[in-house]
Amino acid sequence: MTIHPNFINVSNYIHPITTKAAYEVASNLRPEDRREVEEGHGVDSYTSIISKAQEGSCVYFNVPNGKTAGMAGVDPGGLIWMLTTPAIEEYPVTFARESKRYVERQKGLLWNIVDERNTVHLKLLKFLGFKFLRKISHGPNRLSFIEFCNVIL
Repeated sequence: MTIHPNFINVSNYIHPITTKAAYEVASNLRPEDRREVEEGHGVDSYTSIISKAQEGSCVYFNVPNGKTAGMAGVDPGGLIWMLTTPAIEEYPVTFARESKRYVERQKGLLWNIVDERNTVHLKLLKFLGFKFLRKISHGPNRLSFIEFCNVIL
């Protein structure tokens, strides 16, 4: 999926991914997000973030003080994902609203799984209107993840 230029104009806080932003996210990932990627999916978070950014189909978020708050994307098949930095805690309302703006600009079925220990993301997903479907064991460590989805018309 490529990011349509008109999408970016709807927000001062959502931007097409840059190498610099990807490095900032990879270097400052929230511990819960790092744990989800590394323990839950069995991949190196730093390498995965840089690789995903090089695809160019994702965005990054910043907050009013200019800090990079995270990055997100929707992969083929509606697989939505987001990784965040501690900057989301400095402006939680702004970040939640911008996340909602991003999700509402997508179309179709959006889904993925989330580590049930990542309570901040669970709360955000609920705010964004996602429904929790079921718990599953996932990854090399067979951790408990929760499948979620939303249909955006």
